[in-house]
Amino acid sequence: MLLRCIKAENMKLKHSIIWSACILIPIIPAVMGTANYLNNVGLLTEEWYSLWTQFTLFYSWLFYAPLIALYCSYLWRLEHLNSNWNVLMTAPVPVRDVFLGKLAVIFRVTVFTQIWVFLLFAICGKLCGLPGMMPADTMLWMLRGTLAAAAIGTLQLLLSMVIRSFAVPIGIALAGCIFGFLFVNKGWGLYWPYSLMMVGMNANKSEDALGGELIPFLVSVAVFFTAFAAAAVTWLGKKDVKAQA
Repeated sequence: MLLRCIKAENMKLKHSIIWSACILIPIIPAVMGTANYLNNVGLLTEEWYSLWTQFTLFYSWLFYAPLIALYCSYLWRLEHLNSNWNVLMTAPVPVRDVFLGKLAVIFRVTVFTQIWVFLLFAICGKLCGLPGMMPADTMLWMLRGTLAAAAIGTLQLLLSMVIRSFAVPIGIALAGCIFGFLFVNKGWGLYWPYSLMMVGMNANKSEDALGGELIPFLVSVAVFFTAFAAAAVTWLGKKDVKAQA
């Protein structure tokens, strides 16, 4: 049944605005980060690593979480319109599979986004005249940032399920990033879900901020993912059919 739910959610994404957002929005932080690097190239002397600091400064701190939130809001928006919610709640499908099906699709789109962002990083690096290939470290950091999306995606999918507004969950994600910045600066990045992508992607740092804390990072992602998924499935299982405005 879960596979059928995933297939149904994938069908909803065909010809949707999500793919345009996935391609176009990451270009903004890419341009901002590259311009910032070029304007400070005299101070930023570590080539690929320096470009990475500027690239992730804007992407992971301002765009990554809100972009995931946009995906989640769009996927639930279809259910909140007209009488689609009533149809969903009366369908012979376990609510667990409904939520996990949407989550699987969100993670798929996020993985695509991350691959595209990494390609943008490579393209911008070559346009800046950087020699050789990207350091292997940056691939690891991108992978860790992608894993962190499991926690953020689950939380945002929960928020978009409960909140019928399209924009409010995206605003919450942006606010979460601001607080996430403060948590990272305090050294508490593993204790706030919106900080995990910053810590995972080694945002604005050329040396690995996690160091030997990869296991605590993975545990934190797993704990947040489990907690938010359990809360979402519990809420959805108790939600009655209701009239839509």
